[in-house]
This record gives sequence, structure tokens and C-alpha cells, in this order.
Amino acid sequence: MINLNGKIALITGAKGGLGTAVTNQYLAAGARVIGVSRSIQASDFNHPNFTALPAELSSLAAAQQTVASAIARFGRIDALVHVLGGFAGGQSVADTDDATMEKMLQLNFLSAFHILRAVIPGMRAQNAGRIVVVASRQGAEPAAMLSAYSASKAALVSLVKTVALENKDAGITANTVLPGAMATPANQGPNLIPTEQVASLLAYLASDEAGAVTGAAIPLYGTQL
Repeated sequence: MINLNGKIALITGAKGGLGTAVTNQYLAAGARVIGVSRSIQASDFNHPNFTALPAELSSLAAAQQTVASAIARFGRIDALVHVLGGFAGGQSVADTDDATMEKMLQLNFLSAFHILRAVIPGMRAQNAGRIVVVASRQGAEPAAMLSAYSASKAALVSLVKTVALENKDAGITANTVLPGAMATPANQGPNLIPTEQVASLLAYLASDEAGAVTGAAIPLYGTQL
């Protein structure tokens, strides 16, 4: 059983296909969860250790305000769990327009860049922290007709590895997970990865037992291998 008792976890994209499973897993493991999403409400998770923090991460200022609000309430952030992201595909590189590329970079890369910049100083000051980020299989293995999505996720993997290298002296670990196609309400079919399995790994990476795991990009492909 994963033990996160007493941990303060800030989860971005805390509701939705994967976010709901992640939030529930962290709560079940004993963490106090600050759930971030544009439309999140306390009623989304009926649990005494859940706090809703409606916010968006489209700028550094917004991310800093989100982190400041969390620290004002709880005093620290032990784990940043960045689930927020988006998907677009179906066009070749030649047919992908600027708007699609910019949207994927904003949702999948810049949102992480902003929240990492906001949360790392506090973790360094407390000399401890766990950073866990959801990327994608396409971040390591680009697929045809998914250029904007694959590029944004590849940049994300590189960013988090850099964070791990830069902060290994401060008790901070940083890892990405690379799920294959997941089973969500909007995505049904055979051989899909259960979101609960992804959530379990994300919770483990925030635990004390995972202190030696950093700089990793961990595949979760199941039978899609």
C-alpha cells in the first residue's frame, strides 16, 4: 500500500479522464490534495483532505499565484503532480497549422514550464520535493500524424529531466511517466491502459520509497508494447 500520509500534493488537471483517478489515488494514500483545474469545485471530490483551487496555468504569474495560494493554506508543497495536458492529431507536419502547434505547446509544455518555475524555489528552500509529470508514449516514440502532440510531449520529457539534473542536490526528484493509450470515458476499446494503474505509479513516485528514482521517463504500455 502506497503511503502518502501527511504529504501535501498539488495536482494540476485534477479532474477528468486521468486526473480524477490520480486525485482519488492520492487521497486514498493519505495525502492532502490541492486540486487545480479551471472549473474544479470542492464537490468534485467528497473527501475531507481535498481542497479545490480553480486556476489556469497559461502564464508564470498565474502559476505563481496558484502556488502561493497553496502554500498560504498548507505551508508547503511536498509533491507537484502535473497531469494537465491536451491532445490534437490527424494531420501531417506539412498540414499542421501554427494554431494547432501553439495550442499543444501551451497545454503540454508551457503549462508545465510555468508551474515548475513557480514550485521549484519553495521545494529547494525546504530541501525536499517530488515532481511527477504525465507525458506520453509519443514523447519518446513520435507517431505519424501527431507532430504537434509528439513534439510538445518530447519537449516536456526533456524539461523534466533537466529539472532532475538541476535539483538533485536539493532533495528533489523529478520524473515523467509515458502512458500509452488509456481507458477513459472518452476513449474506449481493447488493450487500453487503466487510468488506475497510471495513478498508482504517479502516487508511488511521490512516496518516500521512491527517493532514488529521478530523471526517469517510465513507460506504461501494457499490451500495446
